[in-house]
Amino acid sequence: MCSDIICVTNRALCREDFLTRIERLAKAHPAAILLREKNLTETEYIELARDVLCICKEYGARCILHNYANAARELHHTALHLPLPALRTLSATERDAFQTLGASCHSVADAKEAESLGCTYITAGHIFNTDCKKGLPGRGLEFLREVSSSVSIPVYAIGGICPENLASIKAAGATGACIMSSAMTCEDAEAYLASFRQPFIP
Repeated sequence: MCSDIICVTNRALCREDFLTRIERLAKAHPAAILLREKNLTETEYIELARDVLCICKEYGARCILHNYANAARELHHTALHLPLPALRTLSATERDAFQTLGASCHSVADAKEAESLGCTYITAGHIFNTDCKKGLPGRGLEFLREVSSSVSIPVYAIGGICPENLASIKAAGATGACIMSSAMTCEDAEAYLASFRQPFIP
């Protein structure tokens, strides 16, 4: 199991049937598959999530739903990731219903707030320059170091992550990292995720 990599989905980048890609990722056993499909209505998201959750269950892969707390409740799923503004709208009782609760953070203040609101992990980014954020420079490893040292929950770096920079991510205090573009486009998901487990030799 590649226990320090979260695969973030983006159907728009996928070069094959999306559920086939989910199956390939699930077989590779990342730390989790984060179903982040921002262009769907809640109803559409629920329908897709049902299929994805079935695949993940079949392969024993962990799935984290995104953005729609009501969808997670309807599907009786206890792992959810939210943008920080959405997290703030949930009551303490609603937040406590999730065994896994994450939030996207872009500052030390964000990270501390997410932890105070009951998050069990956070993502921090974007760390390196990436085509997903063209024109916006990465916040860098010092930012990641500051965020990681400010909270006691796991921090997953996001933005421009590859096998070659995972060691520096961990040296900055992160538990692991999120990958999106490469997770959606790599030829061999299992081999690609395995490459994160190998020490990088330049």
